[in-house]
Amino acid sequence: MPRPIRLAAAGDVHAHDAVRDDIARAFREVDGTVDLVLLAGDLTTYGEPEQAALLAEICRPLSVPVYAVLGNHDWHCNQVPELVAVLTGAGIRVLDRSWAIEEVDGASVGIVGVKGFVGGFPDSTLPDFGEPLLRQVYAETTAEVDALASGLEAVAGSDYRIALLHYSPTVTTLEGEPRGIWPFLGTDRLAVPIAEHRPDVVLHGHTHAGTFEGAVGSVPVFNVAVPVLGRDFFVFELDGNEVRAAA
Repeated sequence: MPRPIRLAAAGDVHAHDAVRDDIARAFREVDGTVDLVLLAGDLTTYGEPEQAALLAEICRPLSVPVYAVLGNHDWHCNQVPELVAVLTGAGIRVLDRSWAIEEVDGASVGIVGVKGFVGGFPDSTLPDFGEPLLRQVYAETTAEVDALASGLEAVAGSDYRIALLHYSPTVTTLEGEPRGIWPFLGTDRLAVPIAEHRPDVVLHGHTHAGTFEGAVGSVPVFNVAVPVLGRDFFVFELDGNEVRAAA
């Protein structure tokens, strides 16, 4: 059996100048103490490349690999190619409908990264019907779901498998948010490939007033948005099929 893997996860860092020192301190504290850092979207406040450069500056000297997905805030200025170029130039692995396998002391860690998107949950779902604009929203979610499925299939042989999202795949991590906005916080369409391919853990952000721990069937799901965590990172271990908070 491979050794346990120690990870630090956070979403909704919302990098900007006013919090530069706090973010830098948080990353320094986990560097060298974990095997991977996983960022569940909303890396910036408004998606400005200058805000991405702040995060890049902080992450560039780290010894630990950093993987990230984008969030809705990162798309706000519609400068995603520029933003991603800044981040990847600092060594941050941005997964956008893609996947990677990281080797850690002989253990393979498969990470599948998608932003996810909206669409709702039972009793409040967006159908593939009606105005072309709404059908484009449905199609955008379909592309995210398909990428999640193909990524999980690609990393199926890894010792550990992680799904990293921004939007939520389950209502179990939405409790605490007003029910009226649940359709904008994610969709259970994302849960379909999770239930089929059964990664070891799913991480997401986006829901600032939601619930930390949930599930898709028996697959553990954690809402690692910083406002939910109440701290900088959720540090946990994967050990076989077990997910546990790190000591």
